[in-house]
Amino acid sequence: MTKRWLIPVLLLMVFALAACGGQPEVTPTPEATPTVTPTPTPEPTPTPDPIAERLAGMTVEQKVGQLLVAGIDGLEPGDDGAQAVADYQVGGMILFGRNVESAGQLTQLTNGLKALNGDYVPLFLSVDQEGGRVDRMPREVDALPAAYDYIQAGGDPQARGQVLAAECAAFGLNLNFSTCLDVWSNPENTVIGDRAYGTDWESVTQAGLAVNQGLTEGGVIPVVKHFPGHGDTLEDSHETLPVVDKTLEELKEDELKPFQAAVDQGVPVVMVGHILMRQIDPENPASLSDQVVTGLLRQEMGFDGVVCTDDLTMAAISDSYGMGEAAVLAVEAGCDLLLVCHEADNLTAARDALLEAVNSGRISMDRLDESVYRLLALKAEWGLTNLPVEEPDIEALNARLQAILP
Repeated sequence: MTKRWLIPVLLLMVFALAACGGQPEVTPTPEATPTVTPTPTPEPTPTPDPIAERLAGMTVEQKVGQLLVAGIDGLEPGDDGAQAVADYQVGGMILFGRNVESAGQLTQLTNGLKALNGDYVPLFLSVDQEGGRVDRMPREVDALPAAYDYIQAGGDPQARGQVLAAECAAFGLNLNFSTCLDVWSNPENTVIGDRAYGTDWESVTQAGLAVNQGLTEGGVIPVVKHFPGHGDTLEDSHETLPVVDKTLEELKEDELKPFQAAVDQGVPVVMVGHILMRQIDPENPASLSDQVVTGLLRQEMGFDGVVCTDDLTMAAISDSYGMGEAAVLAVEAGCDLLLVCHEADNLTAARDALLEAVNSGRISMDRLDESVYRLLALKAEWGLTNLPVEEPDIEALNARLQAILP
């Protein structure tokens, strides 16, 4: 029998435990971690590319026009200048002695071409002002000695480049086909001869790159020529197709060294000559050869700038190719800028053939855009404009030239 006195005691113990929190310990449930929705990282705003935007807004006709540099016959823009600039919207113009009479006239000519161009993509206003026997300056401007003679007499090549730039810029010219990197290794070569800076690759490289530096400092686009080298030929490409029968290894030991140095220096434009490099491409002259332009110059030597042809109206090309086909082959080879220096009919033939090649798919739109982008970018980088220039101070220009003569 249960003792009655235990009941009150047990009840007191239960109440005491309850008062002291003596209930079984319960492990608290942890609070749930709140779900945080990550803030999405905004996509970076693409950097605007004004060159691509300009390119995207151009017609096929305008793009093809940018590939062409045209020559004219007279001392004024004339009908052929109006056709080239206003109608075909060419990328540039090239002037020769036939276009130059006096300082005032040359200033009016370049300003007139700019006026025809209006507010469109600025023109390459180009010339091959080398000095010596290749001199395009007005008669009021003093003559500069030939490249070889100047260097042999101890002249400063960088100062020479600065003066060449000053001569060009004074008349509104912004691109100069002036720097022969040909090694005058064949004494019987007359087309190059004293236009070269030396008879060995070392002297040609040293002087040629310094001339380019001077041109750059003067704000004029330097062009090196005549890739892969015209100094070891007998023939003149104005009259026939010269042939070089050297292996690539032999070329790398001599002719190509100045050009490779120029590429490494960052030269913006390389002109390819009309020379048959028989050991590289036995079928096509260098200017129309994929093996030479794309394979050698671009891929092997690493050049990513503008590739320009020599004049497509020269006999080395015109005797074997129609003007239209030559222009198409040059673009297929990898050239960006095509010189058509003589006769308005030749310019029309080149333009029409290029348009047909693009419209038929022979030249893809990507290939066309590749070249036009390079050309637009070069013009933008060098700050080309359509602004007119004032007639220059010839006395100051001549004083500057006289100061650098050895």
